[in-house]
This record gives sequence, structure tokens and C-alpha cells, in this order.
Amino acid sequence: MDANGTPLGLRLTGANCHDSRMLAATLDAVPGVRTGRRGRPRRRPDKLHADKGYDHRRCRRECRARSITPRIARRGIKSRERLGRYRWIVERTLAWLARFRRLAIRYERRAELHLAFTTLACALICHAQAKRFCP
Repeated sequence: MDANGTPLGLRLTGANCHDSRMLAATLDAVPGVRTGRRGRPRRRPDKLHADKGYDHRRCRRECRARSITPRIARRGIKSRERLGRYRWIVERTLAWLARFRRLAIRYERRAELHLAFTTLACALICHAQAKRFCP
């Protein structure tokens, strides 16, 4: 998600897969974005804010390999004052996704159907964000 809560990339995994394992695949899922400048479009954001679940050397290395500055909370350190203030944007967007009841409980057996519904929900959230910022 970006700073406004707009979903940028999406990957679907099983519930028994840790989120940090899919960090590289999710970063690679972010499509190219035009910045208005000449030249090649920037493909990834400048920095990544993440919670303590991503506090691994591997995650930091994957971010740096993609020229992304990792801002990952450290385990054992309270981050209420620092990185926690960005967390509410992620939680708000997850609440927007939870409004789509079909995603709250997974009824589909096939992964591609669930991915299609999740992608559709993200597209509807992006459309609502675009209507809000560009009336």
C-alpha cells in the first residue's frame, strides 16, 4: 500500500506461510508507475514501512536489492512513537478489504478464484481512492 492506503501489489499464499517469506514476490508484483518525468518509470516505492514480523536480515537484503530503503520495526523495541504511526493506514485498508464479505471467509476452493475476487476488491478500492482525490 502507498501512503494513502491504495493497494499497490498483491500475492496470494496459504495461511501457514509467514508474511515475510512473500516480501520479495509482493515487491515484484508492484506495477510500473509513471512519475511525470522523462525516462523509464520507477517500478517500486522509495521506502518500505513494515512491522516487527519482517525483522529479518533476509527482508532487509531483499529491499536493498530492489533499491528500497527498509524501515522495519525491531523486535524487542517499542515502536509506538516511530513506525507505529504509519500502521493505521495499513489497518484501514485491510478493514476496507474486510467489507467485501466474500473475502472475509474464503468460500472458493480454487486459489485463482480467490485471487480474482481479491484483485477486484483492490481495484474497487483504487477506484474509490481516485474518485476521492480527483473529483
